[in-house]
Amino acid sequence: MGLQPNDELDARGLSCPLPLLKAKQALSRLASGQTLYVRATDPGSWRDFEAFAAQGAHELLARETHGDEYHYWIRKGGSGA
Repeated sequence: MGLQPNDELDARGLSCPLPLLKAKQALSRLASGQTLYVRATDPGSWRDFEAFAAQGAHELLARETHGDEYHYWIRKGGSGA
């Protein structure tokens, strides 16, 4: 993936809902429009990040699987949420 994140979060080894909670904390430290890259190993994170982005505050730019890892690129929305 050619996206350059402004911050990275290694959530590997964390169980649901921790990858999403840690991502929310990391996003709160970013400015609007900046991008967070997340690596996780919890299969539940696939639907969690999809549902989180569907709420509309932030944009899920891309997501990929690499073996048993899940990779996400999330752009912080303008609401500051």
